[in-house]
Amino acid sequence: MKRPQGFDRQEVPASAPLRREPEARDEQRRESAPARGVGTVTEPIPVIADPSAAQPVDAEPTRPARADRPTDTSPYSRLPTNREIDKALRAARRERKRLERGEVRRFTKRSRRRRIAWLAAGAVVAGLVLSVALIAYSPLLALKHIQVTGTSRLDAKAVEKKLSDQLGTPLPLLDQAGISRDLAAFPLIRSYTVESHPPDSIIVRVVERQPVGVIQQGAAYTLVDAAKVPISSSEKRPDGYPLIAASGGAADVDAGSGFAAAASVLSALPADVLAQVDTIAAKTKDDVSFTLRGNGATVVWGSAEDSSLKAADLGALLKSAPGSSRYDVSSPHSVTTG
Repeated sequence: MKRPQGFDRQEVPASAPLRREPEARDEQRRESAPARGVGTVTEPIPVIADPSAAQPVDAEPTRPARADRPTDTSPYSRLPTNREIDKALRAARRERKRLERGEVRRFTKRSRRRRIAWLAAGAVVAGLVLSVALIAYSPLLALKHIQVTGTSRLDAKAVEKKLSDQLGTPLPLLDQAGISRDLAAFPLIRSYTVESHPPDSIIVRVVERQPVGVIQQGAAYTLVDAAKVPISSSEKRPDGYPLIAASGGAADVDAGSGFAAAASVLSALPADVLAQVDTIAAKTKDDVSFTLRGNGATVVWGSAEDSSLKAADLGALLKSAPGSSRYDVSSPHSVTTG
């Protein structure tokens, strides 16, 4: 802004009053206007401008201090800077990595323990299997001793000799089919069991067939059991066994045969009564009868049903009427003698 002619800025005493800019402009107009009939010329009056007017026209107004700014309550009044955001992200990444490492260590440790436990268990099982296999199939368990028990008519030494082909075989590898073939050569053996006793022994427990009577085949007498299996044969009738005169097969072949009924009756008799039976006959399963030694008395038995009750009745009759020649127990609830 061009200063008026003759204007020189001077410092004004502090006590001098300040003039406003409009007054300064009026003063300049008065000074530039020609004097009207007045011959006195006055000196220009210095104008003290407002300090705020000394700033350039195009200068931006000074912003108030931060403390003087009005408070903004908008949710966007305090947004984090990029630097703060990067810092927070780096801290979050570090925390996440720390947690991930902890989880990985925890799960890895657990899986490692589980894997070690499984490997240890597998190694133990494999070691046991291998040890058992090595011991079982080694000469340490080879068969050296055979013992046969339960024989009365059989010769146990003969049975052991028959089984001697199994000697030297490890106990787990014994030929059960071969043992069965060897024992089948003895008809007196009804059943058997084989017990292994490590390290080198077996025990063969035999159940012998029990003969129930003798059947006559031509001139020979054959001792048979309840299954009509021949036990022994001779030209002379064996003592102590009744002669069976019955037709048909054993109970497992023909349950309704006379032989099956006679064998069932003989098996039900008590030992003292059985010892007195001389001959037993049965054409069918319902007409069993036998004769007693000594007096030759006849016992009418009937069918094989209620044999235990009939045997008790016969025992009582033999004691109460020992001289009778006929005992009828076919009806166990109504017995008769004659």
